[in-house]
Amino acid sequence: MRVAINGFGRIGRSILRALATTRGGEGVEVALLNDLAPLETCAYLFEYDSTFGPFPGRVEMRPGALALNGAAIPFHHAPDLSALDLSGIDVVLECTGWANTRDVAERGLRAGAEAVLISGPSVAADVTVVTGANDAALTDQAIVSNASCTTNAVAPLLKLLDDLWGVESAHMTTIHCYTGSQPTVDAPREDLARSRAAALSMVPTTTSATKLVEHILPHLKGRTTGAAVRVPTASVSAVDLTARLARRPEDFTERLRAACAASPVLGWTDRPLVSSDLRARPESLVLAGPETLCGPEMTRLFGWYDNEWGFANRIIDVARRMARRDWEENTNVA
Repeated sequence: MRVAINGFGRIGRSILRALATTRGGEGVEVALLNDLAPLETCAYLFEYDSTFGPFPGRVEMRPGALALNGAAIPFHHAPDLSALDLSGIDVVLECTGWANTRDVAERGLRAGAEAVLISGPSVAADVTVVTGANDAALTDQAIVSNASCTTNAVAPLLKLLDDLWGVESAHMTTIHCYTGSQPTVDAPREDLARSRAAALSMVPTTTSATKLVEHILPHLKGRTTGAAVRVPTASVSAVDLTARLARRPEDFTERLRAACAASPVLGWTDRPLVSSDLRARPESLVLAGPETLCGPEMTRLFGWYDNEWGFANRIIDVARRMARRDWEENTNVA
């Protein structure tokens, strides 16, 4: 699979790190990088990461390229991706955060790529796919959205609960680390609470996952609500879910633990962990067994997710499925 990464910010760099340092990169060639920032800056931010630490390999700058362990990746600075030649690229990983219109989302296709995968919610996408929640929605669409990190955390959990016991109603609060959308010192924002210094206060706000979950799991529409609290930590977020279930088995915890063990995206821990212990975990959500409470009326579940690393791994997973789809079509034709 040949991919191009458009936008070399937090998610773009996390994707490249995951591909370069884990088995998830087997069979994947990053054929092109594109970002407006200077190559020197991008190389430095990739090599020295405040969250994940130094890159465990050799990072070099070459003329028009970023080299990892001696392998050079062409690096471009095109403000319009359609100006590049992307013929032979299976999937463009669109990580700029600006693909909210069809015109921008289609630029990778106009440059010659087979498909585009957007690393966030986008109304311009043909379909929004969350691994472990609505996998069957991915067919032959050319522009796909991977939703948000929080949606990838909560939607598979809600689907699992609904499949096993039926979800009558649920409320999710994401306890989310601060992000680049918040200021480091008080500064004007449209959302007044989010105009406050990110690392000094807990900030109540909204989450796009509220609407996205209903889009991903339409049969639960009207039965789920959600909110967010941004907290002064730099990485790893959490989901605190309270649900009313239609059926109440006596072996709830045991069945939930077994279901997580069988899931490709959900994890489980019985240890009394804190957020920093979950850094660089690849799962969409790791449920905390000690925090699980199955009461007479309501069930409470708590889980951790590395909102950068886990999300980057899901983008790689969906990109693989998109590329395999094209390969299978060509094989069938042959």
